Amino acid sequence: MTREKKSQVIEELTAQLSQNTNIYLADISGLNAATTSDLRRACFKANVQLAVVKNTLLEKAMQASEKDFGELPSILKGNTSVMYSETGNAPAKIIKNFRKKSEKPLLKGAFIEEAIYLGDEQLDTLVNIKSREELIGDIISLLQSPAKNVVSALQSSGGKLSGILKTLSQKEG
Repeated sequence: MTREKKSQVIEELTAQLSQNTNIYLADISGLNAATTSDLRRACFKANVQLAVVKNTLLEKAMQASEKDFGELPSILKGNTSVMYSETGNAPAKIIKNFRKKSEKPLLKGAFIEEAIYLGDEQLDTLVNIKSREELIGDIISLLQSPAKNVVSALQSSGGKLSGILKTLSQKEG
């Protein structure tokens, strides 16, 4: 690879790292062509970008990026694939589902909304991260439940109150 080509790849990687808030590093070495194709298809369906990169170029792109990747450059050994996603837990779910049939991919690390996760043992933690939409849904349901309770209490109390008033008016007559 020429020096110009390398600098172009580093620029592209730096742009990808800057644009994405959810970045996973995984090891997919040892997967045959058919299995790799299945993984790429699963990523495409989940709106996750998958790219195989050279460690040295990725490390230089991380250094050129304005983000603080902490210890992530230290895990860039062996084969590395980068997964970019808008949803924090989508790549983790893909990896976990894929591992039901295969030993790979292995999670090397992840950068999720400024938080850094290192090692394959973090996979379950990452699977359980809620997406932005899930969090908004939780907040809305939490906000709605007290309002529903007040409305139902007013409706039932209103019925009781009108019944009491009607009974009292009939007694007076």
